[in-house]
Order: sequence, then C-alpha cells, then structure tokens
Amino acid sequence: MADRRPNILWYCTDQQRADTLGFLGNPHVVTPNIDRFAQSACTFTRAYTQSPICTPARASFLTGRYPNTHHAHRNGAARFPSSEVLVTRLLADAGYDCGLVGKLHLARAEGGVEERADDGYRLFDWSHHPFPARNEDGRYGDWLRDEKDVDPDELYESLSGDYGPGVPEALHQTTWCTDAAIRFTTEHRTGPWMLSVNPFDPHPPFLPPPELLEHYDPQNLPFPLFREQDVERQKLFRDIDQGTRDAVNPYLHNGADHVPDEGTGLKAMPGSVPPAHYDARVVKAHYYACVELVDRQFGRLLAALAESGQLDNTIVIFTSDHGELLGDHGLLYKGCRFFEALVRVPLLVAWPGRFQKGIQSPALVELVDIAPTLLEAAGLDVPYYVQGRSLAPVLTGDTDHHKNHVLSEYNDATPRPGASHGSMYFDGRYKICTYHGHDVGEIYDLQEDPGEFDNLWFDNNSRDLKHDLIKRHFDAMMLASSAGIERTGKY
Repeated sequence: MADRRPNILWYCTDQQRADTLGFLGNPHVVTPNIDRFAQSACTFTRAYTQSPICTPARASFLTGRYPNTHHAHRNGAARFPSSEVLVTRLLADAGYDCGLVGKLHLARAEGGVEERADDGYRLFDWSHHPFPARNEDGRYGDWLRDEKDVDPDELYESLSGDYGPGVPEALHQTTWCTDAAIRFTTEHRTGPWMLSVNPFDPHPPFLPPPELLEHYDPQNLPFPLFREQDVERQKLFRDIDQGTRDAVNPYLHNGADHVPDEGTGLKAMPGSVPPAHYDARVVKAHYYACVELVDRQFGRLLAALAESGQLDNTIVIFTSDHGELLGDHGLLYKGCRFFEALVRVPLLVAWPGRFQKGIQSPALVELVDIAPTLLEAAGLDVPYYVQGRSLAPVLTGDTDHHKNHVLSEYNDATPRPGASHGSMYFDGRYKICTYHGHDVGEIYDLQEDPGEFDNLWFDNNSRDLKHDLIKRHFDAMMLASSAGIERTGKY
C-alpha cells in the first residue's frame, strides 16, 4: 500500500515582521506569491514567537517547548541541550526523510558549521550566514563555487554596511535555498519527506538584489511607528539589552553612517549592531526588497512542487522565527523588547483537502504549536513533554479559539554585557512586559492603543489592572515550566 502520509515543507524566514505581506494590508511590499498561497492556506493573524531572538525561538518551535523548559536561551551557546528532542527527530524515526536547507541556529555557528544536535536530518545543507567569514563550511559557498563558478570571497568583499545593494538574485543565498530545496523534494523515494527551508533573509544586514531594490522608492514608504515621546520613554530601558540603545527620531535622523555602539560588546560585523544614524525609509526599502526576494523564491519552490505533482499531498508552512523593529519607536533590529513588530510573526498553513483555505484566523497561537500539529498530521502520538497545542482544530474549522494567552521571553540571549531577562504575557487585549531585576515594565491595551505608545505600567489609574496582569503573568510563566520526567508511579 502506498504511503499517503503528507510531505511537509516548513519554510521559515529570519526576522520577518507579520505586517510585511500584501494580502494582509501592506500595499508597499510586493508579495504576490505569498498572497496567492494564502488563498489555499489558513493564515493566523495573531501568531507569536516564544522569543524575540533566534536560538530560543527556533528551539521552541522545533521542540514544541517553552524557553524556560528547554533552556536553549542563548545565541552563541556551545551546544544544544542533549536532553531535548526535536520534532524532526521524531518524524525521521517514524520514516520521514528529513532535510535542512539554510540556517539551523540551535548552537554557535562562528568558525565553521555549528555542532549538530540529534536532529534527524538526513540532508544537512547548512548555511548560517551568506558572508563567507561567518559561514566557512556552508553549502551556499559550495554552490557558488561549484555550480555558479563564483568565488564567495570575491563576491562579498565589496559589500559592507548595514544596508545597501547586495548580490544579484541569481547568486543570492535565498535563491540557493530554493535550488537545494527543489533538488531534495524531487529525489526518488517511496516514503514521505519533511524539509526545513531556512533562508537568512530578511535578517540584517539588509542587502537585497539591486534589481529588486529598484522596486522601492523610499519617498513613497511610510515612516515607522513613532511619537516624539518615544525618545524619552526609551531612556528608561537603556540598560536592558536591545540592538538600539538610544532611540532616535526617524523624522529627524538620516544618513548611512555606521557608528558602532562601543558599549554593546559585539563585533561590528554588518548586521550585528544597528547604525547610529540612518534614513528609516531607506532602511525599510531595503528590508521590503529582501522580503520580495523571499516571496519570489518561495513562489518558485511552490511551483516546482506543483509541477512534480506533490503539492496536493504536502503540508506547507510559511512563518518566521521573530520580527524586526525597523525603526518603530526609534529602534532597529531586536533584543529584550516585546513590541508587536518583534513578537508577532507570519504563520500560514496549508494542506489541500484537509485544512481550511482562504481563512484568516484571529485565534491566539504560538510557534510552539507547530510541532504537535505536524506530529498529529503525520499520525504520530504527541509525547507528554511537548507543551504546544495542535492547531488542527482551528485548521479544520472545528473551532475559532485556540488559547487564552501567549508568552514570549528573553534570557541573556546575546553576548552583550549585562545580562537582560524579560518576559511577556498577552491575552489578546492587554500585554504586560516584565524586565526582571529592573523597576520598569510595560503594559499596553492593544484594543485602544495598537501602536503601543501609551505605557500603563506607571499609570495610577491602572494599578488594579497591573496587579491582575502581574498575577496572571506569573501563573502563566510557572505553568509553562515543565514538571520534568513523566510520572509513572503513585508515590
């Protein structure tokens, strides 16, 4: 009997905001392929990451467990915890042929390929970063040399800065991801496959193909979310880790000077430390061009699946690990903050004939929910230690409600001096952000203040609300910590 279990294509971009898709109301970014895909998918408009930084976010969606349980909190950690079980390992053990193309980022990646976890990937086409200096053993460099007859060092030696024209689309890392993905999905096999496609885009440095950058006139783009009070109120959070230490007024500051903040403790590799001065709309143009490149290559991959006759029996997920501030509130990049731009991510899920299509669900969902969804779709039991909840009831139309709240957290995630710890609780209306070890915090009423400008933390009239949210936040974080080994005895 033929194996009719679904194939799984899990496409995860890096640092993509939820509001960068045309069909969701952004008229400035060009995403026709994702827009078309949404017609056959269920789009979750309130999907939240478990951390606004790469490694803990990816560890969460690959294990289905919260950061305060899996403890993979840090970018640059020496290794991934050996006690943690990835969903790809479970799928591989069940007969899936699993492959990785692009980033994994569960452990440090400097100085060569990152140390692998017991990940279950038969194909490991790893590429952490497009720059050769950050990607010594990456498959992307091999592709440039062996298939494009291009020297990676020569290709990238003229590129510098945090944003600007990058390499042509034909030589881009995101394009290589598609080439490698098509090669994997068209291999001969008798069972199902699962493929993680993790391009670097639109992560900084924002270096899109020049031919796509031409599609965006910065003068036609809106300024970031900003009010003059942002500069002053962000001073309260200056000692809490964030790419931008001092908020700037995007209406007044411009210029492409890269002035590294010496207090960050990070090397000034392009894209690691935000520029001190920048034209916010120019930065946005580069970011949107990177998103358009993702759209073009995602569309090319879907077309290849359709041409090979596999699309009808393939679950396709499009998402991102976390967002990007992109000048909102005077800040760039990411860090220990929980604004919507950072924690809300795109999430589209399709399975022809099985899941609802053309639906935009407002249900509160989290990235930890992806792993149990895939296990259930593959006909596998969800292990007791998986904390996420399958999205299947929403995807099949059985319910329009999923969770009462979502969580996100940050625990000493980057090597900047002065470890920062923060956590977020959001119930669909009120968001509370606690910065542990500090006297400052944030509370926003997103129903009345969707731009997150009016911080109610210090508002005397909101004291009862604050106390209630602190209690609910504490309860939720405690309940998101695993009780540990499965109980099999009575005592």
